Amino acid sequence: MSRYSTDGDAERVRSRARRPVRTAAAVTAAAAGLVLGLGSPAPAAGVQAGAQGGGAGTPVVTRAGLDPALVAGRGAAVDFAEQEAENASTNGTVIGPDRTAYTLPSEASGRTAVRLKPGEHVEFTLPRAANALTVRYSIPDAPRGGGITAPLDVSVDGRHRSTMTLTSQYSWLYNQYPFSNDPQADLLHPDWWITECGCVPAATTPTPVVDKPFRPSHFYDEQRLLLGKRYEAGDTVRLTAPPGSAAAWTVIDLLDTQLVAAPHIELRAANVLAFGADPTGRRDAGDAFDRAIAYAKKRHLKVYLPPGTYQVNRHIVVDDVTIVGAGNWYTVVKGHQVTLDTPAPDGSVHTGVGFYGKDAADGGSHDVHLSGFAVEGDVRERVDTDQVNAIGGALSDSTIDGLYLHHTKVGMWFDGPMTRLRITRNVIADQIADGLNFHTGVTDSTVSDTFVRNSGDDGLAMWSEKTGNARNVFSHNTVQTPVLANGIALYGGTDNKVTGNLIADPIREGSAIQVGSRFGAEPFGGHLWITDNTTVRSGPFELNWKIGLGAIWFYALERDIDADIQVTGDHFLDNTYNAVMLVSDFPVKDKYAIRGVHFKDIRVDGTGTSVLSARSAGSASFENVDARNVGAVGINNCGSFNFPSTGSEFAVQDLGGNDGGGTTGAWMASWELPNTITCDDRPPVVAPPAPTPWP
Repeated sequence: MSRYSTDGDAERVRSRARRPVRTAAAVTAAAAGLVLGLGSPAPAAGVQAGAQGGGAGTPVVTRAGLDPALVAGRGAAVDFAEQEAENASTNGTVIGPDRTAYTLPSEASGRTAVRLKPGEHVEFTLPRAANALTVRYSIPDAPRGGGITAPLDVSVDGRHRSTMTLTSQYSWLYNQYPFSNDPQADLLHPDWWITECGCVPAATTPTPVVDKPFRPSHFYDEQRLLLGKRYEAGDTVRLTAPPGSAAAWTVIDLLDTQLVAAPHIELRAANVLAFGADPTGRRDAGDAFDRAIAYAKKRHLKVYLPPGTYQVNRHIVVDDVTIVGAGNWYTVVKGHQVTLDTPAPDGSVHTGVGFYGKDAADGGSHDVHLSGFAVEGDVRERVDTDQVNAIGGALSDSTIDGLYLHHTKVGMWFDGPMTRLRITRNVIADQIADGLNFHTGVTDSTVSDTFVRNSGDDGLAMWSEKTGNARNVFSHNTVQTPVLANGIALYGGTDNKVTGNLIADPIREGSAIQVGSRFGAEPFGGHLWITDNTTVRSGPFELNWKIGLGAIWFYALERDIDADIQVTGDHFLDNTYNAVMLVSDFPVKDKYAIRGVHFKDIRVDGTGTSVLSARSAGSASFENVDARNVGAVGINNCGSFNFPSTGSEFAVQDLGGNDGGGTTGAWMASWELPNTITCDDRPPVVAPPAPTPWP
């Protein structure tokens, strides 16, 4: 949800939406020598995929680009096997690794992918039986924006052949927040400070000229394909960019394969076909859905969406109803984004496909149960006032299970007050903004086993704007490659919990986990538990501040953070900069502090800089925090940057068992305690080795 800026007006504008910006360690990119630019990716001189242990006949299955053993029991339990393209066999070119924002490798899972020129291929070996696949890819934008289409040939064992039509119509954003689809656009906010010149262009003489396209991002999309039959482990799937393709290059990031069950059939239900719904998608089915819902409520029946594609171009309002599809591979509810003749009272200028509870002001909706279908939107621009989310409104005492949400603004955005919503086993991909957001007064609700990839803002967020969230749980979810902002973000709230999640590859203006006092959020109160999560390739470079973040970072911008916060059992792997950061914005550094944070039973495997970077007043305790491959001083303690003779304004309490370190010795040395000033504002980065099992 969030972008942080040194401009207070920009921060207030952002509070309606959310979004992140990021650049990884220049040292990492330089060491790899593989920074991939925009229009024509630079080849990684002669390097081919398969060199890292893959190749024909040897499937390498990963989770978030990691050996699954490193994340056992964490993240979403998904029914697909993930295979990174760089571990497969190819005659294309490996690009990356690179963690520098605005490059294709930086937004790839694992920060590495494979580029194909027309005629080249990448070939995967199935690790287990499958009849369906998902390809994550990127192809170029049109010269003036708007995207292109290009074919991708798919063959299994050289026999079964089909063609996917790839598109870049839903990718390639440019410029400053809230972004543009025009690669040649001038600065959207010439009165905002930008890092490219370290200035405010409108107040600078001579006016600086920025390169165009300015800040390209959101390069990737994904597409699914049913193969029509079952294939067995050991069969090969070859993806080929055919000769003559309209795409000068095709980047393949990864392949997910799975065995999809037969369509679910619901016999005793209000079947939407009986109410006039067109399963071919040629005619609008919105009114038919409404009729089926009204009939089902009268007869106490479920609503059934049989296999098919249903065109719906507006909200379907749901209350006291169960809607069941045949499975999200078979039942697709798809719509166009529609421009409204006049803006709606909430400020929306568009509408589109979505299932919405009633507004909380109207009492909200209750006993809504949605399962087993996909929602395919048509959102290509970010308009924060628009209600063009796949699921929205206020839903209490309700469940959402087994949905696939694609190409909407936000997968699920809930405006409370509302309570007791249970969200399970969903996939949310390629959103323009957040993956999911509990916004305003959401209580006693859970999100579990949900997989979020390529969100344009926070992957999962709890935002207590004006009214606090309480007693909610994000449990065993996976968030991969949020392009902007954080994997999981918590803005205020009481007695909430984040546990057992896997968060990978945040790109810019955010990190894996953020605890933030910002965006008008109510204060943190009671307890906050952040337990047994794993983050990887996080702790990125913050482009606005030009410093490295932590994989988990606490940000006191609008008030103190002062609650009982327990960070226990978490693993922070392959951190570009720091594992932990506590920071207050410089203009309020002497006003707000961070206290009450307790770290226990933590593993840190690899930091480009420090285990802890403290840039705030306050304190934290550490117990049984084991670290290795630490690239700089273990505790980088700047406090509030006043540098008093009595030591830093931030105190570190050593509760024992804090072991290990790196290039400068023990990460928590006695001379650093409790508040020795060890401030190095921008320490050099030592890229850590890949994480390995803990002994």
